[in-house]
Amino acid sequence: MRILKRLYEWVLHWANTPYGTPALFLLAFAESSFFPIPPDVLLIALSLSIPKKAFRYASVCTIGSVLGGMFGYLLGWQFWELAKGILFNYIDPAGFEDIRTYFIKYEAWAVSIAGFTPIPYKVFTIAAGFFRVDFLVFLIASALSRGARFFLVALLIYHFGSSIRAFIDKYFNILTYAFTFLLIGGFFLIRYVLK
Repeated sequence: MRILKRLYEWVLHWANTPYGTPALFLLAFAESSFFPIPPDVLLIALSLSIPKKAFRYASVCTIGSVLGGMFGYLLGWQFWELAKGILFNYIDPAGFEDIRTYFIKYEAWAVSIAGFTPIPYKVFTIAAGFFRVDFLVFLIASALSRGARFFLVALLIYHFGSSIRAFIDKYFNILTYAFTFLLIGGFFLIRYVLK
């Protein structure tokens, strides 16, 4: 835990440097394929420092994250021996079969939910490559879910400023699960209404 705390503080320190935006891009890239700290912490810090740039920061974060997800996919697809060392730091090898089941049954939904929620996205990017998930489906689901996650944070900060920070920090997991539930419910509703 002490190592993670130090990593967290190291990530946050970039918000106070002129290299905050490139650091956000690199962090989003790395988190999607191997790094443990999510880019949200730096996204929030940068957006709070200049709320008018919140959507720019969300764009940088989304692009970095999707490109990092593509790298994770490549690792799972072509470099499995290296990739499984990363993957099994986050999940039990026995749980890998569950992920296979999610991909077989839900494919795009599995990637979307992992991309939006606090589930370690890198687990699904690497697994998507290993299980040969359709790359275009993977790419679209990644872009939509990661974009939704980061732009939601930017929108809240843009409208509410620093007063929203404590709220986001405290309820981030609950907010993402609630949004995911509403998103899935909306798709099911549309599916049955259009029948």
